[in-house]
Amino acid sequence: MSTYTSLTVTQAAISQAQTTCAALVEQYLERIEATRHLNIYIEVYEEEARQRAKELDEKFRANRPSFGGDGGGLGKLFGAVISLKDVLCYAGHEVTAGSKILKGFKSLYSATAVERLLAEDAIIIGRVNCDEFAMGSTNETSCYGPTRNADDPTKVPGGSSGASAVSVQGGTCLASIGSDTGGSVRQPAAFCGVVGFKPTYGRISRHGLLAYASSFDQIGILANEVEDVAALLEVMAGPDEYDATCSERPVEVYSNFHFEKTAKVAYFDAALDHPGMDEGVKKLTFDFIEKLRSEGHTVEPVSFDYLDFIIPAYYVLTTAEASSNLSRYDGIRFGHRTTGARDIHEVYKKSRTEGFGTEVKRRIMLGTFVLSAGYYDAYYAKAQQVRRLILERTEEILQNFNFILMPSSPTPAWNIGGMADDPVAMYLADIFTVQANMVGMPAIALPIGQHPCGLPVGVQLMAGKFQEADLLGFAAGLKRS
Repeated sequence: MSTYTSLTVTQAAISQAQTTCAALVEQYLERIEATRHLNIYIEVYEEEARQRAKELDEKFRANRPSFGGDGGGLGKLFGAVISLKDVLCYAGHEVTAGSKILKGFKSLYSATAVERLLAEDAIIIGRVNCDEFAMGSTNETSCYGPTRNADDPTKVPGGSSGASAVSVQGGTCLASIGSDTGGSVRQPAAFCGVVGFKPTYGRISRHGLLAYASSFDQIGILANEVEDVAALLEVMAGPDEYDATCSERPVEVYSNFHFEKTAKVAYFDAALDHPGMDEGVKKLTFDFIEKLRSEGHTVEPVSFDYLDFIIPAYYVLTTAEASSNLSRYDGIRFGHRTTGARDIHEVYKKSRTEGFGTEVKRRIMLGTFVLSAGYYDAYYAKAQQVRRLILERTEEILQNFNFILMPSSPTPAWNIGGMADDPVAMYLADIFTVQANMVGMPAIALPIGQHPCGLPVGVQLMAGKFQEADLLGFAAGLKRS
């Protein structure tokens, strides 16, 4: 059976009776079974996916050949088989954020993004692994064990949406819905050679997304093609009464790809000359810059004096928000509750001690510290001021350029366990991706080639707020060229 790596090709094959939704589901289930050693899926919705495929095939026979959600026809995502990161609520299904503290918890409702996917005839095939509460850059902090990179199982897939990236990389689904707090979609996309996209903050509702850091979190998309990212964004984006931070701006037809002019692209010389930059990644990035120039685009270095302040400010702010968000997991209302506690204080203490992993505990304690009396102004308030400076400088650059280009990661994927004893090194690996979350702007990671070691390398493009249409149009043109 043929492998379909884009929604357009999949729908064409269905239209021409070359395949069916049922056949697609069986093909993906076979791939899931063949990639068990990579530890991608926490739970596979095998029978549910088969039943939905059967219903959609019947719908196709009744509506043939109308795709596009035009009322009586088929949904825009008909034929799209999708995996969900284990931080998205899906009614009647377990959601645990890769944590013991939520094992066995079933969601009472579906995330708005999930509801919109299903309304357009997508098939959800299962939930995939992730770093615990999306805290990590390697997919190793999950209570279910690490997910492995499909190109080299001794390497990490990135994180925290590492299994989402591998689910696409390994051909177990057409696309995956993840979350991006500081690069959690884009960095694993780069490590796994797929496309990873984070929209503007507030473009997709966060209702039903388990929170890590609420002013940073955004639902993101991993796929093989930019066209599929655009199609999924069109479906999931838009206002939501359940999320007060969700934008009221109308949803554009992102799949039109109308960006046809030559672009002005900025890059930070401080980033490419950073002492932590791998030489192989640096060369591929400069090769990509030369490719842009050869196609008529203007690419220029610009100064950015805050690069080394991004990571410290980011981790002060996100850990502060995490310490607040994760206080709800107390052993009282839902999730894991310890046994044998003698009083209410022991219920709280033991439940959280038993339920949370080391990295989550570390970030909760750091966040509680920076919010504590006597330290709030020195850390949290100062980090908010740095965030404002980073936003102002980024907006200033984007007044003169269409996009900002950076590597998605300073290195290719490293060995599993390679940073287990050095969490700071893992934090610093996010140096090029957290800016987009700090300023709330859209960014996309594109594969640009193979490192000399044989692993994928990606580059990142960032645009101004709500400039998704231009960003996706430009990225689609680059991927085709």
